[in-house]
Amino acid sequence: MRTCRELGIATVAVYSEIDRGSPHVRAADEAYPIGAAPPRESYLNAERIIAVARRAGCDAVHPGYGFLSENADFADAVANAGLLFVGPPGSVQRAVGEKTSARRLAAASGVPVAEGTMQPIRDLAEARVTAERVGYPVLLKPAGGGGGKGMRVVREAAELAGAWASSTGEAMTAFGASALLLERLIEHARHIEVQLFADAHGTVVSLGERDCSVQRRHQKLIEEAPGPAVDDALRAKVSAAATKIAAAAGYVSAGTAEFLVAPDGSIYFLEMNTRLQVEHPVTELVTGLDLVALQLRVAAGEPLGFGQDDVRRNGAAIELRITAEDPFGGFLPQGGRIEYLREPSGPGIRMDSGLAAPMTVPTDYDPLLAKLIAWGPDRPTAIARARRAVREMIVAGLPTSLPFHSFVLGEPDFVAGRYDTDYVATHWGGGARPEITESAAIAAALAGVARLRSAARPSVTAVGPWVRSAHEDALR
Repeated sequence: MRTCRELGIATVAVYSEIDRGSPHVRAADEAYPIGAAPPRESYLNAERIIAVARRAGCDAVHPGYGFLSENADFADAVANAGLLFVGPPGSVQRAVGEKTSARRLAAASGVPVAEGTMQPIRDLAEARVTAERVGYPVLLKPAGGGGGKGMRVVREAAELAGAWASSTGEAMTAFGASALLLERLIEHARHIEVQLFADAHGTVVSLGERDCSVQRRHQKLIEEAPGPAVDDALRAKVSAAATKIAAAAGYVSAGTAEFLVAPDGSIYFLEMNTRLQVEHPVTELVTGLDLVALQLRVAAGEPLGFGQDDVRRNGAAIELRITAEDPFGGFLPQGGRIEYLREPSGPGIRMDSGLAAPMTVPTDYDPLLAKLIAWGPDRPTAIARARRAVREMIVAGLPTSLPFHSFVLGEPDFVAGRYDTDYVATHWGGGARPEITESAAIAAALAGVARLRSAARPSVTAVGPWVRSAHEDALR
């Protein structure tokens, strides 16, 4: 929305009932309700979203980076409604957004893939046969959608049935489709992804890699660029593989090719994310490019305007995902009410935040609350700034991932760049819960008192004209 405002483009937000007071609703020029909190009644309801777009007179739909952002049928529906879809068209999403088709395309392009299925698995019986052929441990993952949702590690045959049931259920909830694939688990690997951009005129460029190996439940917690263990040879190798797959698919818009780098240096293509990624600010800070602006221009049919030789990277950036999770309790998602909030600022710090205070955080959606991104002329400076920003940030009222980030930013192996996808399991023991700082406790208490006082007297909420009609519709 900030990019659109800079470009003179008006924005329309949609929101579920529970998100009525979310910052994105207030930030838009117009906002419309689309249903109850459960995703299938709101954010996965393509018909309601397109109906809002038509009603509001929109020209285009930006799908964000969750829910329907990698749904080829939704991309087609948007186009059939006479709107621009700000992302790869449905045909491209089917070619590389669905994981098994992407694996086939990568293999046909000469890019290595981990041993596993090239078609979605039909049922548990087929999964058992495939797992025995590939050899345990294996990884189950949804064929459509990304973000680590629905992925399960299976180390022995006895675990497969339970993993199958939970993986298909989570995939259906998150993406509206339960199809899975199975592949051999590559342990102690680094997770390296390449940010791609392509236009409709045949230009495909790599904007460099990000290391996103620090994960829990196969979902990323920290991403950084450049990768601390990526040398020029590996960078050239993964970038060439990524652009080769994108070119073969006729790719358009922003996308990310993800790879595992085994301890012996071998690379294996994982998947293509046919959307803007959560960690795109890392690339924006080191390249100076606005990826959303590029998406909008490419969607409008404009050429990218630069080639591979024009891409320059400067300094280092690191992103910390601030999530509503208890890092001392297995990173279990937590709902609750944010009573007090203090976000960091200062040199080299960028906050992409969905936070406000007071605010109720539901458990209906992904627990991501905010992204704290630090840039520096080099990696040590970026880490130092991130460490300072974590100390400045206060989210009072519910557990968050901040204590974990505080630990990692001072942990010797991470600081030295010695980490892989097993980092959380091998380095984070949880430890003792820190006592809430005195300043945070006082701030939360004062915020609570202020709300009690305001609740005791009548109040009038000022609502801008852009959102009044949406609120009135909701009341009807």
